[in-house]
Amino acid sequence: MRDLFDRIHVNKGPLGKWASQAEGYFVFPKLEGPISNRMKFKGKEVITWSVNDYLGLANHPEVREVDAQAATEFGSAYPMGARMMSGHTELHEQLENELAEFVDKESAYLLNFGYQGILSTIDTLVSKDDVIVYDVDAHACIVDGVRLHLGKRFTYKHNDIESLEKNLQRATKVAEQTGGGILVISEGVFGMRGQQGCLKEIVALKEKYNFRFLVDDAHGFGTLGENGKGAGNEQGIQDEIDVYFATFAKSMASTGAFVAADKEIIDYLKYNMRSQMFAKSLQMQLVKGALKRLDMLRTRPQFKAKLWENVNALQDGLKASGFDIGTTQSCVTPVYLKGSIPEAMALVKDLRENYGIFCSIVVYPVIPKGLILLRLIPTATHTLEDVRVTLEAFSGIREKLENGTYKRLSEAVMAAVGDK
Repeated sequence: MRDLFDRIHVNKGPLGKWASQAEGYFVFPKLEGPISNRMKFKGKEVITWSVNDYLGLANHPEVREVDAQAATEFGSAYPMGARMMSGHTELHEQLENELAEFVDKESAYLLNFGYQGILSTIDTLVSKDDVIVYDVDAHACIVDGVRLHLGKRFTYKHNDIESLEKNLQRATKVAEQTGGGILVISEGVFGMRGQQGCLKEIVALKEKYNFRFLVDDAHGFGTLGENGKGAGNEQGIQDEIDVYFATFAKSMASTGAFVAADKEIIDYLKYNMRSQMFAKSLQMQLVKGALKRLDMLRTRPQFKAKLWENVNALQDGLKASGFDIGTTQSCVTPVYLKGSIPEAMALVKDLRENYGIFCSIVVYPVIPKGLILLRLIPTATHTLEDVRVTLEAFSGIREKLENGTYKRLSEAVMAAVGDK
């Protein structure tokens, strides 16, 4: 018998092995100052492309005023207890009703967190006899929700309808044997590559297969569709989405989430979702703040318009300069480069220290070995000058990557971890 921690001593994981070189800079970095297009990193101003404040609401003066007033009125504790016991208020109900109306669903239910929310929604919707079919590129929160499932689950190739149909055929055979049903899961927008889910093509398969459809629209809510109603609205199939999920952590620049569906389904979730039944209610400061943010989504189209002006300027500029940004269909802007993890570290350090650009870096195991993904998130607070400076910086780092500068700089890093 071994000690439980033996494995941890010898295997830090694919990212953990870089901790001594990466922590505090490449991972767990400390951005300082008000959330905006320009913030401070290590004492220097940087153009910030890594904050999901799509509509620029995080530091909007009207939003901050409502947040502050709610904090003064209610503090940070009210209401105490779970919704089912003592944490239910009229404002919670109001927010749920307004969210349901906004996304064209009959009913909605507030959730405390996005990650926990989608995980718990999946867990509550299915039983051991049911089958889950989900996109292989689904976010970790979906994957973790599926892992809780005691029944069969199948993945289909990313946005591949032929692969989905093959797996629906497999799922149908299993469900016929168990007497269960089928849940198909996709994202409205895949947050790493920026592609919209093939929602329209998926719902068309309902004519041939008996399944229910759950969409996690974390990146689509607020950025796509009429006034930001989301990817389902953008693709004209919102009515065919059986369970619609979105988080407040992006366009709403807050904490919390919601799930929307027919009233019978929402009622079932309310009375059976353990993570909400036994958890403290979403605090009033967040509820009142969300009501204000939702009102701004509905009534201020200029935020979304400015966001997309910046998105188009950045993405068009990158493509015109010969960069590979994949097939993004959203605000998420990935830039794919070829290089090792140590080269990626050298590149990003140069980008931040010498070019004043802060963006997220993604490497193996999230993407295949030999690739570097720089992920940019345009927001309504960015300017066209930010875009111009960033395009010049990216041309500079690409040249250094191709001429071997970062390879030479990375040798010390590789030696430090014994991975030559």
